[in-house]
Amino acid sequence: MLFRRRNSPTRIERLRVAVWPRHSWVRSTRYYGKRVLRLTATPHAIAIGFAAGAFASFTPLIGFHFLLSFALAYVVRGNLIAAALGTSVGNPLTFPLIWASTFKLGGWILRGKAPAPGHVEIHEQFQARLLTKSVDMLLPMLKPMLVGAIPLGLIVGTVSYFIVFKSVEVYQRRRRHSLARKRGLLSDDMNGDIGE
Repeated sequence: MLFRRRNSPTRIERLRVAVWPRHSWVRSTRYYGKRVLRLTATPHAIAIGFAAGAFASFTPLIGFHFLLSFALAYVVRGNLIAAALGTSVGNPLTFPLIWASTFKLGGWILRGKAPAPGHVEIHEQFQARLLTKSVDMLLPMLKPMLVGAIPLGLIVGTVSYFIVFKSVEVYQRRRRHSLARKRGLLSDDMNGDIGE
């Protein structure tokens, strides 16, 4: 291959890069932003797809964010690639904040008040019971998180829709103008050569 690395990365290196970017979070964010802007679709399709991905990243269903974002983007006729990029809203830096806020808000919606810190019991024999009673142990945490994920995901999805829509619209307009200007200059040069 033309651009293959000389030394292939080890499994630990690949895992580290998947969790923490190689250079910086700012550079990775800028990269994903440019990927979203350069998609070939209408600004609405890109923005609604990204919003679907952002909404999906607020659910506690780790491992299913991509599938959920694809399903939501398909239903609302959004761009699937933008939906996949939208799931980057949930990342190792934002997950603790997302999980804590969805749990608190979900508990407040379900019970009318925020759950106490010691509300979810941790059993002494957690490892022994994890396989046999995993649903019974995880449901008190997952239920409020799922309920709280809906309003918070809708808010973040709506905000991200408007930001992405405007950004893509401006980017595509500027790109059309620069291409038209290049075509105009190119055709003027060609006309000048033909006239001589």
